[in-house]
Amino acid sequence: MASPNGTTESKGVVLQPASAVYAERERPSRFNSRKAAVFLADLNAVASSLLVAGALHQAFNSADPVSGRSYFWFFVATFFVWPISFTRQLLYRSRHIARSADEAERVVKAILYGFVGVIVISIFLGDRLILAPSLIALAFFIMLIIVGIERGIARSIFKRDRASGQNLRNVLIVGKNAEGAFVREMLDEDASHGYKVLGYLEDELPGGIASLADTELALDTIMRANAGGVIIAATGIEVGTSNQLIRTLTENDIHVELSSTLCDIASDRLTIRPLGRFPMVYIEPVERHGWRALAKQSFDYVMGAVFFLLTLPILLVSMIGIKLPSPGPVFFKQLRIGRDGKSFEVYKLRTMVVDAEQQLENVLHLNEAKGPLFKIKDDPRITRIGKFLRKTSIDELPQFINVLRGEMSIVGPRPALPSEVDEWDPTLRNRLRVQPGITGMWQVGGRLDGDADGDQYGQLDLYYVDNWTLVTDLVIILRTIPAVLLQKGSY
Repeated sequence: MASPNGTTESKGVVLQPASAVYAERERPSRFNSRKAAVFLADLNAVASSLLVAGALHQAFNSADPVSGRSYFWFFVATFFVWPISFTRQLLYRSRHIARSADEAERVVKAILYGFVGVIVISIFLGDRLILAPSLIALAFFIMLIIVGIERGIARSIFKRDRASGQNLRNVLIVGKNAEGAFVREMLDEDASHGYKVLGYLEDELPGGIASLADTELALDTIMRANAGGVIIAATGIEVGTSNQLIRTLTENDIHVELSSTLCDIASDRLTIRPLGRFPMVYIEPVERHGWRALAKQSFDYVMGAVFFLLTLPILLVSMIGIKLPSPGPVFFKQLRIGRDGKSFEVYKLRTMVVDAEQQLENVLHLNEAKGPLFKIKDDPRITRIGKFLRKTSIDELPQFINVLRGEMSIVGPRPALPSEVDEWDPTLRNRLRVQPGITGMWQVGGRLDGDADGDQYGQLDLYYVDNWTLVTDLVIILRTIPAVLLQKGSY
């Protein structure tokens, strides 16, 4: 309740009004040292890209030279345009690049718009900026690579810092119900999201409030806890109360995030539009047919053939290495379940002893995974060369044959054994709506350790089934390369 002098009393604690408390608090900086470091790294990556592109163009395209004066003005135009382009694409706001796929898309747009800006400036500069189209095309692709690498390094540094408890935003959960508990558990288990949960706004902290309708006391509690923001569980607070609370907090520079009660639905399928006084969330339907499916199938056939031909020498050497020390077939064929429940034989290089299937009963007790998944890190049935083939994922190369036969896709859920499918619940059977893949979200995101279980791989595969796009496939393929080289993930 309010006292005559304007202070607020709660549970025997006398507090100043929220406005007075916040007046003494320094407003948060919009552009901190971490953003400045990324900004400078971006400029350095852009400059390096242009230098490399210019050197390569001069070395290999002497018939179409670029004058020093033109290249000078190209640099001037570049450093005027690119900071604007990167900023306009919101590449320095973490909430807009939470996913690597979102960041990659914005980087591509920023570079594209930057070159468009340079071309527009060249029109006004006239003959002072005459650039060969081949130089612009070369600079564009080199910049995509160098800026992409630079941004990937920056993301890995931030992720490492967050995992060690650094650079986390202190937040309070608003909504002490099942949804609020789920959000808190998710953030507590994975610091890479960038949040440190201090507790619930209601009742848990010293001086915690009993009623969210008391927005002044809520603001005081947030400030005393030194929280930079709140995450509101939408089902844990009444509509009228949420409007009043959000208005008070946002007016005082407190970051507010409101859950949508949706889970495992890609954000790019969501469109917010007004419906009367309510901002409604429209969810795009799942599209597994039409031009997207045709494009994915065409991509599989073309890239499957390319990858198979490129890796054929490695495959042949590996086949010789399998055959010489160990008699028996070079290929291992195993029955798997594909799209719509159709069975097929998956091809792999044999990495185990010939009678591995007969020895399965003897090693079931060594299973390290939970649920229907069967995984043993140091399976005694694996041969010496088999360990190397598995470690480098070379044993997976024959699966490009399955891709060319139309039984698998390059990207998709892991092809399951019939015994695994028998243990699936009805929800998990939705994995069979798409083709299984050589690589996928679980392969690059899962872990072969104590945390790897059927729930994890099932959730990741179902997310892919419901939200797949061609961009998602490309991102997974790009992430597969370092996952194999660095021996991370489930390979």
